[in-house]
Amino acid sequence: MSVKIRMHRMGAKRKPFYRIVVADSRMPRDGRFIEEVGYYNPVSNPKQLKLEEDKIFEWLQKGAQPSDTVRSLLSNAGIMKKLHDAKYNK
Repeated sequence: MSVKIRMHRMGAKRKPFYRIVVADSRMPRDGRFIEEVGYYNPVSNPKQLKLEEDKIFEWLQKGAQPSDTVRSLLSNAGIMKKLHDAKYNK
């Protein structure tokens, strides 16, 4: 089973709101997911981003692959650097 960290779209037309979830890669975008680990609201000013870093870090260590957009959000939050340091600078 391949696990992905990706965005689950919610909200009304032209007012998107995204939950960041851990899901099986075979499930549809807005389908069933394993765990919710944060949210992202690109419409608000300033943009809102809340991440549960400890849960995301655990899933990344277990082998979950983030989507391109989520990888960008995690990099900006510093989580990808933290994962790299934990993996290679023991």
